[in-house]
Amino acid sequence: MQDADELTCLLRAWREDIDSVPFPTFAELLIPAQKKRSAPGVVASASVQVTKTTGWRDR
Repeated sequence: MQDADELTCLLRAWREDIDSVPFPTFAELLIPAQKKRSAPGVVASASVQVTKTTGWRDR
């Protein structure tokens, strides 16, 4: 029984220690701009050719 009381006391002290530290809050999230990785003189482009489409509204 003494072991259980000692464990309870340790857990309570641990919990009080955790509760004594405030949880950080963020007023504003700042995300840095993404760096461009294109090589000099190279133009990146993407093209998709659609040959046949069936819209979901047409059914």
